[in-house]
Amino acid sequence: MSETPTSADIDLIQKVIPHRYPFLLVDKVRDIVPSKSAVGIKNVTMNEPQFTGHFPSVPVFPGVLMVEALAQTSAVLVGLSLDLVDKGALVYFMGIDKCKFRRKVGPGDVMELHVETLRGGGKVWKFAGRATVDGQLACECEFSAMIDMPKGDA
Repeated sequence: MSETPTSADIDLIQKVIPHRYPFLLVDKVRDIVPSKSAVGIKNVTMNEPQFTGHFPSVPVFPGVLMVEALAQTSAVLVGLSLDLVDKGALVYFMGIDKCKFRRKVGPGDVMELHVETLRGGGKVWKFAGRATVDGQLACECEFSAMIDMPKGDA
């Protein structure tokens, strides 16, 4: 890929990160600024497996999954920025800081997952993330991740 795309549909996302149903939590990524920022989209639906137990009578999207969706968005950003499509690279969490949950998210909501690079370019990256629904802040945090390249691709 010679030029970083400014958006990624589900097919491209699956070429960049290894996550699959039921743990693929990003439907689309848009507004990609290579190595700087991106916005992921997560359409929350009632048929997702977490709602059978969280909570059966009041379905609430788990906060930890909001953070995971932010991380998956950042992994797509990194993968596309470094041209890691179909190369088997993995991005692993290293830490989560300053995490706050501000709004309940449930079926029918569309989460916008705003990620911004605070530090990056090497193997370790740090991000600021915000999940919003209808312009309202649902979650905010900082997190770091490490890129693990397959052997022979350094």
